[in-house]
Amino acid sequence: MAECSHGLTIRRARPGEAGLVLRFVRELAEYERLLQEVRANEAELDAALFCDNPRVFCDIAFLDGEPVGFALYFYNFSTFLGRHGIWLEDLYVRESLRGRGVGKALLAGLARRCVAEGLGRLEWWVLDWNAPAIATYRALGAQPMEEWTVQRLTGEALTRLADKGAEISGREPG
Repeated sequence: MAECSHGLTIRRARPGEAGLVLRFVRELAEYERLLQEVRANEAELDAALFCDNPRVFCDIAFLDGEPVGFALYFYNFSTFLGRHGIWLEDLYVRESLRGRGVGKALLAGLARRCVAEGLGRLEWWVLDWNAPAIATYRALGAQPMEEWTVQRLTGEALTRLADKGAEISGREPG
């Protein structure tokens, strides 16, 4: 558990807190105007975060003992660097508490983890309209990756490609 200034504490999410994590996810999605996209439920988050070999992790920020934000992340790998890194999937601080250093403290904790573990980088996405977040990230030294565009396969398109891959290779998917 990391104790920060002004009653701010950051620690890893614990079993039984998947409901809190889901509330943060839903609040973030509402802020990002993407609430209709949230399909996760508490049981799925609980299974992902607290299984024997988790692939995703979550830090929760508390201000004076009250949960106020979270950072959900997982490890990735850079073939160019030859090292792992951290992909920050979600960073969220309740709107009424922004500007008090909570988000920066969550990011700093992940940066410390990267340095301590010899990881090559910390990366994340930010919506292009989220000017306050972008300004904060720039002030911390983050650089935009403007030459890259995100590609995504989900649902029907994902299934079609999986089926097509099996046809092409003559093997079953997986």
